[in-house]
Amino acid sequence: MKDRILIKKALIPYSFDIALPDEVYSISVSYNPTADLFVLGLSKNGTALCTGEPVVYGVPLFSCIAADENAPKISIVPLDESGTYNKATFDNLNETVFLTVEG
Repeated sequence: MKDRILIKKALIPYSFDIALPDEVYSISVSYNPTADLFVLGLSKNGTALCTGEPVVYGVPLFSCIAADENAPKISIVPLDESGTYNKATFDNLNETVFLTVEG
């Protein structure tokens, strides 16, 4: 099993700090119930690096800043290791679909 970042759905909208290789970042979490879509933001030292990043199954998060020197040196990808789902939804996030840390 790969490392995972868990989202506390009961707290949405909220932000939390997370230690990723060599740095501490803040991730903000919101949810659009009409679109059944989670949206994340990433900041470092109070400076926004990426905002409005949709959680799309199989697509690495924060790719908009991948070339930025402040970007995490890892990849975070919403995946279902069981192979049951191919979309991140409110019902399956943290059940079978997880934000999986790669790298």
